[in-house]
Amino acid sequence: MGVGDWFGTFCDNLTIPTDKRSSISGRYQLITRRLNLDFRNLESELQHSFYGGSYGRGTAINGISDLDMLFELPSDVYYQYDSHSGNGQSALLQAVKNSIKKTYSVTDVSADGQVVEVPFDDGITFEVVPCFLNKSETYTYPDSNDGGKWKTTNPKPEIAAIGKGDQDWNGNLKRLGRMIRAWKNKWDVPMVGLLIDTFAHRFLENWEYRDKSFNFYDWMSRDFFDFLANEDDTKSYWYAVGSNQLIRGKGNFSFKAKQCYNIALEAIEKEKDYPFTAKSKWREIYGTQCPS
Repeated sequence: MGVGDWFGTFCDNLTIPTDKRSSISGRYQLITRRLNLDFRNLESELQHSFYGGSYGRGTAINGISDLDMLFELPSDVYYQYDSHSGNGQSALLQAVKNSIKKTYSVTDVSADGQVVEVPFDDGITFEVVPCFLNKSETYTYPDSNDGGKWKTTNPKPEIAAIGKGDQDWNGNLKRLGRMIRAWKNKWDVPMVGLLIDTFAHRFLENWEYRDKSFNFYDWMSRDFFDFLANEDDTKSYWYAVGSNQLIRGKGNFSFKAKQCYNIALEAIEKEKDYPFTAKSKWREIYGTQCPS
């Protein structure tokens, strides 16, 4: 096995298996159907909802624990809860929670902050965000913290930008996003998923081998860690790919990226004559989902 085979296997190991995707889809459809029935008098398993977060962008990895799902409510529901006495945002989340519990009556469904959480026994928690479509194509959603307020999000341009970049760059964008999530987990890097995907997009925009495939993934790893090591991680925020929403920083990551850049150099040096050592170096960077 050569470098291309190693990284091909690694990327396969990061992909969410078909049976788990099927389970996610079934739950998504049941939740959508329940909310459509209760808030729209509509019997549909697909309309008015979509996946958000890393799953929606196609960069989630096997072992995902939190899955974002947005459900678009009718505008009259917004006016109902906006004029609610007290914390209308909390009341809206409770109404959505009570609706979902009609389907998942024995599940510990909870409403907290900005989402309704629906945990399942396989370790995946659906985080359902009730929202309202704005004329600008953004979405307003409730935040029940500090007495309640409305916030705005814009996930669809992010999903579109990642999808287009991945299509233009030979599937490398989503795979890089997954690989860097494995690195984040292995090295406990303080970086949210949207920032990972934004950095991956920015890097590949200018990487000369972005149209290549697995045989170049050792160089892609090396060059991305070099890119990340030179990023100013003391900044307070970055602008998200596609939407230009603010992504708040969560801590320093450049030092760990520099460490892994150096390990990647060692791995590449050993690949030809000492493949076992090289693979152990890639596992040091990415964890046990890399082949040994």
